[in-house]
Amino acid sequence: MTIYIVDIEAVDTRYTKQWKEYLPKQLRHATNKEVVVISGGETPQATTPGAFLNFGGTNVYKSKQLEQIGEMFCNGQVKDGDYFLYTDAWNPTVIQLRYMAELLGVNIRIGGLWHAGSYDPHDFLGRLIGDKPWVRYAEKSMFECYDDNFFASDFHIDIFKEAFSYTPNGYVQYHTNIHKVGWPMEYLRNSLDSYKGMDKKDIILFPHRIAPEKQVDIFRDLRTHLPQYEFVVCQERQLTKNEYHNLLGEAKLMFSANLQETLGISWYEGALVDAIPMVPDRLSYTEMALPEFKYPSAWTEDYHAYTKYRGELMKKIVDYMDNYEDYLPSIHKQVNKLSKEFFSGQALYEVLKDVK
Repeated sequence: MTIYIVDIEAVDTRYTKQWKEYLPKQLRHATNKEVVVISGGETPQATTPGAFLNFGGTNVYKSKQLEQIGEMFCNGQVKDGDYFLYTDAWNPTVIQLRYMAELLGVNIRIGGLWHAGSYDPHDFLGRLIGDKPWVRYAEKSMFECYDDNFFASDFHIDIFKEAFSYTPNGYVQYHTNIHKVGWPMEYLRNSLDSYKGMDKKDIILFPHRIAPEKQVDIFRDLRTHLPQYEFVVCQERQLTKNEYHNLLGEAKLMFSANLQETLGISWYEGALVDAIPMVPDRLSYTEMALPEFKYPSAWTEDYHAYTKYRGELMKKIVDYMDNYEDYLPSIHKQVNKLSKEFFSGQALYEVLKDVK
């Protein structure tokens, strides 16, 4: 059996760059199987504003991957029992992969890691495309092509099921091929050790993309009311990875008012270097964050709600900043929870090891 990784393009400022290096190593070590990466070549580093990828470049990348997969079938390289792991399940080439495998009689298995889609109204696709029939049928078709649909959190599974729970016949369809596995990112646990132990400053970070669902306006308004602290919107500074990680090491607090988050990597990175994560009690944060680091969802449900609860939010921030040292033990507990339950690939590897 060979595991073929149909990877997501590696953007230097995103975790996908690290996946390119570490995921094949982790899979080989965990499964003891041959692992081959199907890459689409060079990657556009300039993402579409506010987005995770370049919406034009990503299709060039995927098309090149499909060309390789087609040639593999033509050459008889793909064998019964081989496994194709898509590290971004929103990849229409999986339909063509299934097409080739079934028509040519090759018994493969396919798995996909879901990041986002139109089924989430706050995601880029959800905001710009919504529930148009073409995109919903496309996502449903891709889902059905996968033997294993992998999700990182219960929240993500729930919003997916809510969008796709009814068939045209009107009855609830229960999916048995959904797996909650966290994300295979165990390499992160020690990757920021050199930034840990830095002298902390009165810095508060906004680590997210500048997009409507991240509500950066709330953060900018807080800056005007709490001038004693340095508020930094990281993406405004065009930081290198090293510069960003240095800021993480110096910051006391990372702030989120997100309306869309199915996992959240930046707050885990911050916690790894002892930055307090301050997150709303909603989305994936509800199941992932310790009570010490969650504030009521109502405080930032939108900008109007924020203005109503701004005083409470400011008091919470001042408490975190003034009593930073008192929160260190809880940060370490938070890191252990996230590392074990959400940023480990162990559950994913168990599925792959069981494939015959």
